[in-house]
Amino acid sequence: MELLRTIAQREVVIALAIVGAIIATAGHYIVNRSRYPNSPRARLVLRVGYGITWVSIGLFIVAGFLPK
Repeated sequence: MELLRTIAQREVVIALAIVGAIIATAGHYIVNRSRYPNSPRARLVLRVGYGITWVSIGLFIVAGFLPK
């Protein structure tokens, strides 16, 4: 429970959201500007960015249910 409380802190959630957005933006740029838009690496970067962003959203929701 203490680990969950630690990773659901405001600073961690915001940092994950920013990092996820930067990676997703870079992945979008790679997919749209590359000679090979369907390359597995480009799609992987995009999906990793979205995944980190979704983890941030999930932790934000969890943080709302944790007792203070």
